[in-house]
Amino acid sequence: MKATFGAGCFWHVEDIFSKTKGISSTKVGYIGGALPNPTYEEVCTDKTGHAEAVQVEYDPDEISFEELLDVFWKNHNPTTLNRQGPDVGIQYRSAIFYHDDHQKETAEKSKESLMSSNIFDNPIVTQIIPAPTFYAAEEYHQQYFKKHGLS
Repeated sequence: MKATFGAGCFWHVEDIFSKTKGISSTKVGYIGGALPNPTYEEVCTDKTGHAEAVQVEYDPDEISFEELLDVFWKNHNPTTLNRQGPDVGIQYRSAIFYHDDHQKETAEKSKESLMSSNIFDNPIVTQIIPAPTFYAAEEYHQQYFKKHGLS
């Protein structure tokens, strides 16, 4: 099965998911914008509308979508609009791009539960939206941390 998340710089997000049991592959790329086949340089202009995202292939017999959401929520700040740490721009937004009704409903329930837990002082701004076309990022971005000995 496939799941797609935006949670800031895709290098870090991919590294976390690539180490998660039940995930068979990860791919970084761009999603949610108007420009077809965007490049990294175009996305960085903050004008394409795309988010940096990670698309994962997972085995639901080994890890549930709920567990993937848990990894997602725990590894970024879902209360900062278009920002993660020092990275600022719409491409760094927090987003869950769902692929079916089950993912949509599960993500919405998960977000509601997290909001009602009062863990965060500020509102959660994570978008939960249908997954449009995912454009794989350039090869040098794929498995970036692993390629550079940072993982």
